[in-house]
Amino acid sequence: MTRPHPSSPRTAAPLVSKLAAAGLVLTLLAACAAPAAGPETAVAPRTPSEQWNDRVYVDSHPDEVLLALHAEGLSVAQSQALDGLLDRWMAAEAREIVVSAPIGGTAGGASGEVAGRMAVAARQRLIAMGAPAAKVRVMGYDAAGAPAAPLKVGFLRYTAQVPRCGGWENITGTRNNTAYENFGCAVTANIAAQVANPEDLLSPRPEGPIDSGRRATVLDKYRKGETTSSAKDEQSNGVVSKAVH
Repeated sequence: MTRPHPSSPRTAAPLVSKLAAAGLVLTLLAACAAPAAGPETAVAPRTPSEQWNDRVYVDSHPDEVLLALHAEGLSVAQSQALDGLLDRWMAAEAREIVVSAPIGGTAGGASGEVAGRMAVAARQRLIAMGAPAAKVRVMGYDAAGAPAAPLKVGFLRYTAQVPRCGGWENITGTRNNTAYENFGCAVTANIAAQVANPEDLLSPRPEGPIDSGRRATVLDKYRKGETTSSAKDEQSNGVVSKAVH
């Protein structure tokens, strides 16, 4: 019985398959062993002004009121505190208000029942004063056996730490046609300082619901061959108004 020659077609195909598989394994292992991209390998800014985007830092801290539990419900002072919190929430354009009821207090079930009623009352107060119902969330927090754990009502307030611009040079004396050192710093700092809710610098807001009524109206006019645009506003036609003398 003769053995096939190593270079024969009968053994070439399995040999190639084994080599290809080994090469794939080595490639995967090399990819796993490759160091992760660090700051030194980060993508450089495309423009000189983009370097300031990473120098705006956004911090968050809770803005909340602590309400003592009362079996009779919210007091007048507590209602006023909730109204003030709602005004600050609207001014900050924050995402949601969280009503946190204590769980696991030393008073047992009676304290939990009072906390639940107070949480519902606080939520109803906020909604009655203008907060959207979808923006007020009730949850519980571990009171860790505290004898007088309060009801917590608040939201996260975000603040932006803007870069300090300085060291201005004579920008008219440059001869190498490059951007000066602080190019873009003032614009970035001003925008970050003026934004209503600095949380928007971290991530965009979710899209709002579509206007299904307007969509149905436009589609109905389109099917009928009518004009789908809104009525023209005569005050925005660009014609200079004629003053009455």
